[in-house]
Amino acid sequence: MTRRPDHRSDRHSDGRDCLKTAGTTLGTVAAAATLATTGVGAAFAAKKEPLFRISLAQWSLHRSLGRRGKATMDNLDFAVESKKLGIDAIEYVNQFFKDKAKDKKYLKEMKKRANNEGVKSLLIMCDGEGRLGDPDPKKRTQAVENHYKWVEAAKFLGCHSIRVNAASAGEWDEQVKLAADGLARLTEFSSKHGLYTIVENHGGLSSNGKWLAQVMKTVDNDKCGTLPDFGNFHLGGGKWYDRYQGVKELMPFAKAVSAKSHHFDDQGNETKTDYRKMMKIVLDASPKAWADNGKYVGVEWEGGSIPEPKGIELTRKLLEKIREEMSA
Repeated sequence: MTRRPDHRSDRHSDGRDCLKTAGTTLGTVAAAATLATTGVGAAFAAKKEPLFRISLAQWSLHRSLGRRGKATMDNLDFAVESKKLGIDAIEYVNQFFKDKAKDKKYLKEMKKRANNEGVKSLLIMCDGEGRLGDPDPKKRTQAVENHYKWVEAAKFLGCHSIRVNAASAGEWDEQVKLAADGLARLTEFSSKHGLYTIVENHGGLSSNGKWLAQVMKTVDNDKCGTLPDFGNFHLGGGKWYDRYQGVKELMPFAKAVSAKSHHFDDQGNETKTDYRKMMKIVLDASPKAWADNGKYVGVEWEGGSIPEPKGIELTRKLLEKIREEMSA
């Protein structure tokens, strides 16, 4: 005998199911609200914002770009190559488009290719434009003015900074005074374009962290800062400034960071720099301007024992591994 369905029971069951569903939904919402205010919720939220991001310094490909021998790569392909290497933010070097600073058609093509790849342009590293701390007032002024075109090019490309050198001559205090003068004047110009002027430890007294920090304090302008490089602490004559101390001294003024690499061991660690120790220094300082600029750490492979793409990959993977370890 076939039993007729009890429609009333179905309705009662449907009602109970609706109440259960509503209760479950409300419970889920309440749990989510509670989770968001706990340490667990904070951990989930923190995962959305990485401890730091990774960019690629164009110098990592300087051999391919013809700095030492015949070029096998064109400057215009830098953004494309960076994306292939798994990095979506780039730092240009003016040496590879030296005569194009005012060529809007060329710069427009650079910008277009970066945009097409979804690659962010961060800064232009400027070399060969004179000493910003030159003892000769006319040469110092000329050096300042030589950088104007790169400020304008960086602005057009969507960068936040130009990286310059603080080269000078003379005794310690005299060099502080001269370098600060040139940097202050250039910063006055760059700040009008909404850009930072940042200095890398890059030879001479600038490779002495204490000296460069003193220069920054003398300039005393938030739009003038540093780009601490993990490896550029050679003082000359076989003498080296302590790289960890140097980065620690320069990080309070940092607007960008450069992870220099030369050689890796079988475990994937850089042999000249303890990256874990260095990144702890970077993250402990974490100055506001660096954070505002995206917390980018630039891969700058400079070794010659393996192909450039492999050196870049090893540096990127080490930084990613450390980021994962520190995030945990």
